[in-house]
Amino acid sequence: MRIEEIRAVPGLSGFFFDDQRAIKDGATQRGFAYDGQPKTDGFERVREAGECLIVELELADGSVVTGDCAAVQYSGAGGRDPLFRASEYRPVVEGSVADTLRGRDATLFRENAEALEAIDPARSGGDHLHTAVRYGVSQALLNAAARARGQTPTAVLAAAYDTDPATTPVPVFGQSGDERRTNAEKMLIKGVPVLPHGLFNSVEKVGEDGEGLREYLAWLSDRAAELGPENYAPRFHVDVYGILGKVFGPPYDRTEVTDYFETLREAAAPYPLQVEGPMDAGGRTAQIEQMAELRDGLADAGVDVDVVADEWCNTFEDVRAFVDAGAADVVQVKTPDLGGVQRSAEAVLYCDGTDTRAYLGGTCNETVTSARACAHVALATDAAQVLAKPGMGFDEGFMVVTNEMRRALARADAAPTGSESAGGPSGGSREAWRPTGGAGR
Repeated sequence: MRIEEIRAVPGLSGFFFDDQRAIKDGATQRGFAYDGQPKTDGFERVREAGECLIVELELADGSVVTGDCAAVQYSGAGGRDPLFRASEYRPVVEGSVADTLRGRDATLFRENAEALEAIDPARSGGDHLHTAVRYGVSQALLNAAARARGQTPTAVLAAAYDTDPATTPVPVFGQSGDERRTNAEKMLIKGVPVLPHGLFNSVEKVGEDGEGLREYLAWLSDRAAELGPENYAPRFHVDVYGILGKVFGPPYDRTEVTDYFETLREAAAPYPLQVEGPMDAGGRTAQIEQMAELRDGLADAGVDVDVVADEWCNTFEDVRAFVDAGAADVVQVKTPDLGGVQRSAEAVLYCDGTDTRAYLGGTCNETVTSARACAHVALATDAAQVLAKPGMGFDEGFMVVTNEMRRALARADAAPTGSESAGGPSGGSREAWRPTGGAGR
């Protein structure tokens, strides 16, 4: 079945674009907006309405499949692509992208996704094809292959990368937004496996000496015991957006720092703890060095807290660099920043055989369509955890991702033996693409 036509329609995303640099530098939140001047190129305000670009692929049988071009909340930060404007990239999708994909065999997901990645950057109207464009179009290509082959997107990806998909839902990670207590209690009542993110993106929230984060974890541990279902054993995961780097500063293997992380572990006990983005070193090389320094310091001190890479870990090459350096216990595969969804799958699989786990993340600023596609990536690659998205209300994103995984697993259970994981036109060996290396510390 061939791809006949490609259309693009500007749409809305699930949250907002925020100028992270301005917020870190002291922009004041007033109500839902922020006072202050933007500091990242492309922003006209510190907080702007999120948007997406809906991609429609019309197939030869008249059916239409979709994908959504979306970018992260903190666009333009930490080495990411600039702020995404749907109106700017609509001509790109309906022009050079359409010209590349029109007439191709829809069953060939991996080949079509690679053709998208290979588009000459000059043809995109800029110096590169924005990651959001590759992200959204690849979702449509994945859904087109699933439609044409009569399989789930999970089965298409599993065939493309020769994987054994997860047979139970991947643990879902809920994010609370600034409603870090109310939404955390919702998560506890629902038995969310990984929680609560917390949005600790300022010194004010973390505390001048880190006391705010420690007090919050102690509260969360108490509430988990009170509200969680029977035999509930969650993992705590908090994102501090580099703020601990402002509180402590390097070097990060010194006793003052490791002792503080031990107090966080004690506060979170008996639940395991992972801390995302402890510092922002301003570049990938420095970030890897400082993350590895912290991780080694915690190991030497016997402090059982995992560190999660986020800032400066954007592309597949970035993920590989962090994993090879043993710079994190967990790497966030921030799906919109990797471009095509196949690159997210490759990044998760790169962690196989290392001591680094893969967290298939993304952003609250995505859409239902992109979240559903990522649920299939998580299942196909058996990721360690997957983000509940879109939005910051928690309930909606948790429902979207959980239900999509359950639907896919139910369909696999109902299918004739082997039909949902068999190879085909997009089949291939995992070793055919995986680079050498990848050993953790």
